[in-house]
Order: sequence, then structure tokens, then C-alpha cells
Amino acid sequence: MFAAALLASAALSAPASADTKLALGMSGWTGFAPLTLAKEAGIFKKNGLDVTLEKVPQASRPLAIASGSLQCAATTVETWMVWNASGVTTKQIFQLDKSYGADGLVVRNDIKTVADLKGKTVAASAPGTSPYFLLAWILNKNGLSPKDVKVVNMEPDAAAQAFLAGQNDAASTYEPFLSSVRDKPDVGHILATTLDYPMILDTVGCTPAFLEKNPGAAKALADSYFEALDMIKKEPEKSYQIMGADVKQSAKEFEESAHYLRWADRDENKKFFTKEFQDFSTTAAKLLLSMGLIKEMPDVSKLADTSAVE
Repeated sequence: MFAAALLASAALSAPASADTKLALGMSGWTGFAPLTLAKEAGIFKKNGLDVTLEKVPQASRPLAIASGSLQCAATTVETWMVWNASGVTTKQIFQLDKSYGADGLVVRNDIKTVADLKGKTVAASAPGTSPYFLLAWILNKNGLSPKDVKVVNMEPDAAAQAFLAGQNDAASTYEPFLSSVRDKPDVGHILATTLDYPMILDTVGCTPAFLEKNPGAAKALADSYFEALDMIKKEPEKSYQIMGADVKQSAKEFEESAHYLRWADRDENKKFFTKEFQDFSTTAAKLLLSMGLIKEMPDVSKLADTSAVE
């Protein structure tokens, strides 16, 4: 009896199980902002996660994953294929967003068509990133390739700022930086966006080792993201203020930049992974193969574990 009472007392005084710790690499891209909201509004914490959001350039994220400093990341569907092909094994677990004009090419006013880009200098992130892939995709659809332009590697924010300062003939960038050019007709114009070429699809993924060690983490991450989307609907002004502050925008400015994308809720995730994910991954892999960024076609069925959204 005494021993039983002692055990019961110990159980009552034992600390609650610690939250699952993870570091997630991302950028200031508007589509990733609900992750920031989930962090700042305490949604991750409520769901048993101790999440650190790390702003890591897209080109550096696979190195951070390989080193163990990141367990998860947010990036585009085709980028995961490049990372896996380079030996950084990951699994996509849920979709974040689709770009509807939030990514695009800004050009000088004398450039009227994609064909006019031939021989021009274009600022874009390094190969293996979404801005570079956007450039390659648009050029490919118009009978050109990155070899037909001079690519200067710059991150999306720097690329947009350099363009506004009069540097380079064009830039591949995304929101909120793309909007900095929308109202500057004297500097240049937006030649093409993902409204013309729908091909930017973002997902969250993690290392298999992390997912295996923390079997409930994927669901907690996905649930937290979907709860953040619910909060945006219920408390839009507060949500836009929190998300905008992270990228130095007012709530109104952030809301305007968010008009150019669609965040994917649970139902949209289910639809996406039913067919669109497989079709897009196959098409993207063929382009990556032609660009030399991967050496062989990946097994699309092994790129994602969608149990968290089912």
C-alpha cells in the first residue's frame, strides 16, 4: 500500500512530457507565413511542438538538413527532388500553398516577350531553387533555356532591390518583393507570373529519421498549419499583422501580397496529393533532368508521406 502510494505521488509530481523540438527552415515568402502565425499565436505549442523557424536561403537549406541543424523545411515540390537526388533524404508531408501570380519575372520596359530575354542578364537564385526553376520553366516553355541568358545569382529580395536600383535586365523573384515593382512603371514591368505559368507549389517536408523518431510530429505540424489558416479566416486583421511584421509589412500590405497565392487547407491537400502532385512531379523531374540538376527520374510514389492529411 505504501509503495503504491509512493508511486502514485511520484506520478503526480512528474513533469509533463516535453514538447517535440524541431527546427524548420524557410524564407520570408508570403506563402510560408501561416507557419509564422502558428508559431507566434502559440498553435504549435498547443499541439505539443517546440518549433524554431529558421530563415535559411533556399540554396542553403539542404546543407542545414544534412548537418542536422534543421529537421524540416518549407520549399517547392521540385526542390525536394533536387535535394533527394543530392543525397539529402526527405519526405514531403503536407502542401502549403499554390502561387497565383505571386512569383514572376520583372523586366525592363524594352523587353516585351520572353524571346527578348535572349542574351540578357537575369538575377535569380542559384540552380536548385524555386526562382531559378521558375526562370528555367518559363524559358523552356518558349523554346529557350538558362544557357540563353546570363544568370546572376541573387536571392529574391536582393534581386528585386537590385532591379529597382537599375541593375540587370530582369529578375526572378516572388512576393512580397514582386510587388515592389508593380507600381514602378518607369523602372520596368512584370513580364510573366505563375498566372501565366502555374508551377510554384510549396510543401513542408522532414527527414525520415525525424519522422520515425517522432511519429506524431507530422500530424501535429499539419494540424497546426490548418489551425493557422482557420485563424486567418476568423481573425484576419490580427493574423495579417502578425504575418506582415515578420517580413516588415503592414497588415494591409501583407493582405495585398497574399492575394497572389492560395493557401491549401486539409481538403485541398487531399485533392492535391491524389493526382496533381504526381503529375506535376513527373513533369518537373523531366525538366530537372534536362537541366542536369538530377541524374535520373525519381520514384514519385516515394517523395511524400501524406498520412498527416488523410
